[in-house]
Amino acid sequence: MDIESIRPLLVLLVSLAGAVLILIFRKDPNTREGCSLTAAVLKCLLVVSMVPAVLSGKAYSYTLLTFLPGVSLSLRVDALGLIFALTASILWILNTFYSIGYMRAHHEPKQTRFYTCFALTLSATMGVAFSANLVTMYLFYEILTFVTYPLVAHNQTKVAYGGANKYFFYLLGTSTAFLLPAIILTYSLSGNGDFNPAGILPPGANPLLLMFIFFLFLFGIGKAAVMPVHAWLPSAMVAPTPVSALLHAVAVVNTGVFCVLRVIFHVFGVDLMGTLNLGVFVAGLASFTILTASCIALTRDNLKERLAFSTISQLSYIVLGGALLSSSGMAGGVLHIANHAFAKITLFFCAGAIYVATDKTKISQLDGIGRRMPWTMTAFSIGTLTMIGVPLSGGFVSKWYLAMGSIEAEMGVILLVLFSSTLLNAAYFVPIIYKAFFNAPPEEEGSHDLPHGLAYAAAGDKDGGGSSLHTQEASYFIVVPLMVTAMISLILGMFPDILLGLVRQVTG
Repeated sequence: MDIESIRPLLVLLVSLAGAVLILIFRKDPNTREGCSLTAAVLKCLLVVSMVPAVLSGKAYSYTLLTFLPGVSLSLRVDALGLIFALTASILWILNTFYSIGYMRAHHEPKQTRFYTCFALTLSATMGVAFSANLVTMYLFYEILTFVTYPLVAHNQTKVAYGGANKYFFYLLGTSTAFLLPAIILTYSLSGNGDFNPAGILPPGANPLLLMFIFFLFLFGIGKAAVMPVHAWLPSAMVAPTPVSALLHAVAVVNTGVFCVLRVIFHVFGVDLMGTLNLGVFVAGLASFTILTASCIALTRDNLKERLAFSTISQLSYIVLGGALLSSSGMAGGVLHIANHAFAKITLFFCAGAIYVATDKTKISQLDGIGRRMPWTMTAFSIGTLTMIGVPLSGGFVSKWYLAMGSIEAEMGVILLVLFSSTLLNAAYFVPIIYKAFFNAPPEEEGSHDLPHGLAYAAAGDKDGGGSSLHTQEASYFIVVPLMVTAMISLILGMFPDILLGLVRQVTG
């Protein structure tokens, strides 16, 4: 049963209002950032307020505008959208705190533009999460591409503009060439684009045409980074770390896989997907992406670049869960939206903290960093638990449901994919932790190289023979958010029932 309410629209308007206030108070950094935090908290409270009704099987809906019969700009909050919105709204609060510490420590330029685009990004993200139909989803999907371009190009260097241009034209090109035609064909066949748990496409349509439409959707949703539509993502790593965290955990890539799940669950529907055997094709493509991206991650020495290829791999776990078309498999895919988001943002937060404190960006430079930055590297270690899928972590819960789902779907080969990918995850994360905690730190020869005036403190060794430099943690604005996200990623693993109630509303 739908509840007519303006609440979904208010969720979008809060961050829009925040963006306006950020511009108004651009000359007062404390007030400007206070507006960003206030908007983030209000947005989160509004999203949380809708949980009880959705858990009881209801949905909130609101129509903004009707263009043509069957074509409208409408919002609807169901369980799938609410899981995504909860994840993004909680992480916006933490990312805002983190951004304050990072942007100030680095004396970043254009901070007002940064916070403004950040707020607009969250409005677009919520628009996708709460879309009631394909037209609304497409509109906010494209807005998201435009408002994140200045964030990717933030550093305004030649390299930054190159990465941002690749990001922009890759995503805009795929959505225009593939996603838009898929939506037009869907409206032509079904007469409307309103999401429905049973699907909206007529099962009697030409099977080849239906398969063609599905793959237009899959490759048109470039933000999901399913290979070969993935090359934009590593290029976007030229952005500052808070933007990388935003892209990889809060908004962009999660928007991509969320849209893929919408298409599988609520445009085609599980029955039609099974009839056309599309689940098998998509599971194969997702498995290829999972394993190939993990192998590439092994070869990368730049920490953010390794995390980028890890993201490409992890996103396809979510796609794989939807493709299994079994109750447990779909649950695993939906759960991984939140589990991956909290763990991956932790890892990017840690990468940024290391850069702020030491100016180091390469894994080969991290010998002994855990002794110098114990809180940061402990959080990093916790984040890797979910990426690997160690028991009691959120990633273990996701992979457990995916494994059960592959058995239910009679796709035993997926078990081999999950096992192999887990080994690969460990292979590219465990060496980082080993270097950080068990390798001796390199000898430092002086205190003249203190980055940003906050990274190092000199102290003599206890034998009195010489001196060593001990790196301090970054500011509390940076360290506290990464510790919070790390603990949440553990809590989601130890208490999965926090999300399972909503997940069951999605999977039935």
